[in-house]
Amino acid sequence: MPSFDVVSKTDLAEVDNALGNMVREMETRYDFKGAKCTIERAEAVLTLHADDDLKLRQMHELLKGHLTRRKVDAGVLDFKTVEKAAGQSVRQEIVVKEGIDRDLARKLVKDIKGSKLKVQVAIQGDELRVTGKKRDDLQAAIQTLKGLDIDQPLQYVNFRD
Repeated sequence: MPSFDVVSKTDLAEVDNALGNMVREMETRYDFKGAKCTIERAEAVLTLHADDDLKLRQMHELLKGHLTRRKVDAGVLDFKTVEKAAGQSVRQEIVVKEGIDRDLARKLVKDIKGSKLKVQVAIQGDELRVTGKKRDDLQAAIQTLKGLDIDQPLQYVNFRD
């Protein structure tokens, strides 16, 4: 039976490249001269340190722009709350989303089943496996998933006849 997998993966090497480009741009920009703004990555967590809220918002824009240039969807970023650090400086953690969590997987399964397509959907860890008798049904399932309003980018891989 034909099947495909729905996954949400992020290439962390491209994220590192985007962070390197962002740091180089921050070193050359006039509005960042003398500022103590840094960005660090530990596993799938980015930590931004900025002098104030304005610099933090500028760093957000730089980060999104550089990720987009590296063909990484900015929807993988999960911004946590801004924390006050010493004096005016602020700190924020950003989680790079990997995989499909349980709640999102249940929502996707519910939406596919609600579309009355003749496919079966199984949750397998942090991905979904969609199987059906006809290739057209699977392509319709992909179109249904693309039409949903989801923050996290999805990839459709392992399409088999």
